[in-house]
Amino acid sequence: MKRISILVADDEEEIADLVAIHLEKEGYHIIKVSDGQEVMDIIQTQPIDLLILDIMMPKMDGYEVTRHIREQHNMPIIFLSAKTSDFDKVQGLVIGADDYMTKPFSPIELVARVNAQLRRFMKLNQPESNPQTVLDYGELIISADERTVTLYGRSIELTPKEFDILYLLASHPKKVFSVEHIFQQVWGDAYFEGKNTVMVHIRTLRKKLEEDKRKNKFIKTVWGVGYTFYG
Repeated sequence: MKRISILVADDEEEIADLVAIHLEKEGYHIIKVSDGQEVMDIIQTQPIDLLILDIMMPKMDGYEVTRHIREQHNMPIIFLSAKTSDFDKVQGLVIGADDYMTKPFSPIELVARVNAQLRRFMKLNQPESNPQTVLDYGELIISADERTVTLYGRSIELTPKEFDILYLLASHPKKVFSVEHIFQQVWGDAYFEGKNTVMVHIRTLRKKLEEDKRKNKFIKTVWGVGYTFYG
């Protein structure tokens, strides 16, 4: 069986070493780098299954690194940063991170989140027997195989989490999903403090789907319950 490779990017050597020690105990292969350019070099030359990324790094910060990676790759990305404001957390999630932890952190919790992200990622990438690979709602077409979305014939760029939310809702039209259910299905983790995370992703998803211009919305809010999709 292939050994899972995790890339740890942090210019604080002590933190990178601490993360590596705990993840190596789980049997993961750990690669450590100290700046954003090194991250891009590694990503281009060898397979990486998950990335743990600091924001404030030399040469290229974590936000820029994530934007570049999301143009071609969908492996889980966990931000591990000293930036603790809600704005920083939301920005990290919106540009494509799958999770966000602040320093100082609990190594045990980090390991749990890594395991949860990898379980979810591996599950989503397993072949299904009879998958419904394309959802066609006329002006909106969603391809599960290619993980692409087109609106009125134009490609819509979504982050992995935005795509997962849209596909979850669109593959069950008119079914109402609670915020808790969406978080558990998309993030593959126990629901805690996930309400704002889901709401932020729904808000940006609606903006990209040009919901403000549509009389009949794709994603509707069921007040007090959650969200549903109408094709």
